[in-house]
Amino acid sequence: MNVNIGNLLTRRAALNPEREAYVDGNSGVRLTFRELNLRSNQLANQLLLMGIKKGERVALALMNSPEFIESYIAIVKIGGVVVPLNWRLVADELEFIIKDSGTRTLIYGEEFLDVVTALHGRGDRTDVRDWLQVGDSRGLAEFAQDYSIFREQGVTEEPKENASGDDLLYIMYTSGTTGLPKGVVHSHTTSFWALLTFAASCDLRESDRYLAALPLFHVGSLIPITLNLYRGVTSIVMREFDPLNAWQLIADEKVTTSLLVPAMLNFMIQVPFQELNYESIRWIQSGASPLPVSLIQGYADLGIEIHQIYGLTETCGPACVISAEHALKKVGSTGKAFFHSDVRVVDEQGEDCVPDAQGEVWVRGGHVMLRYWNRPEATSETITQDGWLRTGDIATVDEEGFVYIQDRIKDMIISGGENVYPAEIENVVLTHPFVSEVAVIGQPSERWGESPLAVVVKGDQGLSEENVLAHCDGKLARFKLPKAVVFIDELPRNANGKVLKRILREQFPGPAAV
Repeated sequence: MNVNIGNLLTRRAALNPEREAYVDGNSGVRLTFRELNLRSNQLANQLLLMGIKKGERVALALMNSPEFIESYIAIVKIGGVVVPLNWRLVADELEFIIKDSGTRTLIYGEEFLDVVTALHGRGDRTDVRDWLQVGDSRGLAEFAQDYSIFREQGVTEEPKENASGDDLLYIMYTSGTTGLPKGVVHSHTTSFWALLTFAASCDLRESDRYLAALPLFHVGSLIPITLNLYRGVTSIVMREFDPLNAWQLIADEKVTTSLLVPAMLNFMIQVPFQELNYESIRWIQSGASPLPVSLIQGYADLGIEIHQIYGLTETCGPACVISAEHALKKVGSTGKAFFHSDVRVVDEQGEDCVPDAQGEVWVRGGHVMLRYWNRPEATSETITQDGWLRTGDIATVDEEGFVYIQDRIKDMIISGGENVYPAEIENVVLTHPFVSEVAVIGQPSERWGESPLAVVVKGDQGLSEENVLAHCDGKLARFKLPKAVVFIDELPRNANGKVLKRILREQFPGPAAV
């Protein structure tokens, strides 16, 4: 499929130049498709002059903003590869990602000046040579260029497209089960297939106005925004999520559609929104973790359909989707496969499970990742020879083909919509000299969906919960920090020595500490 994702904005700007493309929910900045395209062109041409070549990685450490979108489009138009950075990570985590990806250029917001300065001070521990800073109210770093000045010096002509098809589009890092993040590699083709399957599976219209509240470094936000460029939909973008502000934007901007994680939906329904006009909203998709039926029903009572979706970074978003109608009839199901997706639930021999039998979810489609960056063994373990992606999720499927996610093989915790892998936390806790063993499990949380609990075997009887929590602080992003620590004499294990986390979850069912 010979398509360049950046060219989607070029074509939309030609078809609907004066239609609103982007509305900043905080600053009120409004850009038409023509204006957004011209800004992207300016940056693209400047990056070419800087020496960005096809295949070269450019990292983005930016809050949701026009600069994020125009940078993304500019980079991919000229054949660069975007590395979206989770700005909630600490310097050590970001250093690994930047070094592993071979990033040479970093575009960052002034909010992250401290962590970026720390990264710059580490010298050749990263390969970054060019630093572009968005915003200067805190002053411009002496090693950086001012982004706005840099972009405005660029010419507005369309840059020559230098990538398409299977050329790399972005490397999006996910936390690894071994404690090290893995870079998920997607191409222009895999991303375009994700757009096609969303467009074919969802009731999206050109007149829609979409509320984007998830961070753009997530596939669950970047793909919908790109789909909006493709379909000519207006994106109303929150710099960061606030539940009351979300309702206010829905009312003021006549929002019709959105994608929000369950924690966001839960926060929103608890704030005083009833006097605001939300009649424009037609549906909200929700992913990242299963939705409580009470929450689906609560929004149904407001006349708002909640469409639960299931997907992964590795699938560029789509896998399964369910309508509000079926969500209430098929309690707990995440639905059926997206239009251009194939989904199976298979046993240990790779054969389809009979209805209601547990197995692993496998996904296949043109939107499945190419590979893990620099991880050939992990790639071969995850993608079968005939193209099926092994998700690591356990599910059942009923006689009508509806999928029910049961558990996660890899013990992943989903906290506030963020993926948290226990092994990453365990590796940090184990560096405390008084910790003998540790296992991290998720506990139910009314606020976040799940929160990490560290189950620790003491190596010194003087070890306290406060010691462990203080040790983790600053070594992990805030959302990964354990909310509590409990002590146990011995971790339960099977005959092969594997920790039986199922028993720990039964022993410490929660709820999680606030």
